[in-house]
Amino acid sequence: MTAPAPADPERADGPAGRTWRLGLIGGNIVASRSPVLHAVCALSVGGNASYDLLIPAEHDRSFATMLEHCARSGFDGVNVTYPYKEEAARLVPPGDPVVAAMGSANTVRFAAGGPRAYNTDCTGFVAAFRAQFADRSPGRVLLLGTGGVGRAVAFGLADLGARAILLHDTDPAKVAALATALRGQYPAVTTGAAGAGAVADLSGLDGVVNCTPLGMEGRPGSALPDQVRGAPGWAFDAVYTPEHTRFRAQVERLGAAFLSGFDLYFHQGVQAFAIFTGARPDQDWVRGVITHRP
Repeated sequence: MTAPAPADPERADGPAGRTWRLGLIGGNIVASRSPVLHAVCALSVGGNASYDLLIPAEHDRSFATMLEHCARSGFDGVNVTYPYKEEAARLVPPGDPVVAAMGSANTVRFAAGGPRAYNTDCTGFVAAFRAQFADRSPGRVLLLGTGGVGRAVAFGLADLGARAILLHDTDPAKVAALATALRGQYPAVTTGAAGAGAVADLSGLDGVVNCTPLGMEGRPGSALPDQVRGAPGWAFDAVYTPEHTRFRAQVERLGAAFLSGFDLYFHQGVQAFAIFTGARPDQDWVRGVITHRP
């Protein structure tokens, strides 16, 4: 049986009985678990939430026109996922100055003064890392994929005190752009490009992170080669649907302590809900409900 909602859900910043209209704009999102997370967050504060999955191509819209549609239609906010996070940061004024430096946004709040962009991938990753690894330093990390979520996680790694962040992507220009952004914001962190050799041999690395879409439903595979070797101490996969990916099997075989993309999904979602609504969800209750198995 699912646990009952908190006994006193009324909050000063989230009145009981309120209904919020929320959504997710992205490409491959039919398997997203975000609707459930946001509905449960709303219940935890005594309210309700609708949460639409919005695929621009299915509506013959661009990302920009889909965003405009949401603003006109009375949405309180939308999450943004692959492949639109970098475009969101370019189009929407930042609600937090670091979003402009990061060049990636996954959360857009619609308010009277106009839309504002935030990034809870970054802060959510920091929260997830701390919850699992406490005060451990990320150390020297290989980051695979420098798109929207990769940029956010790279900034999160720097916030956590990473000593070095090595960047790998099939697009060298994206690697160079992220390295420049990191140096501008975190000059003490060593950043640079990682070639194919560094991806095949993880020796000397403390952590390895997958921020490519490889492994998600509809995008099988791994950013690591089959015969990858090394002994990283920890690893993270931004993919959470499914939770057990080929990348995860590879790094766990090498002995890495694994941080699941589910943990990022949870923390970024709870934080995004708070930005959309001003209400603070009961995190323990929400997590208990969404991970419940009958």
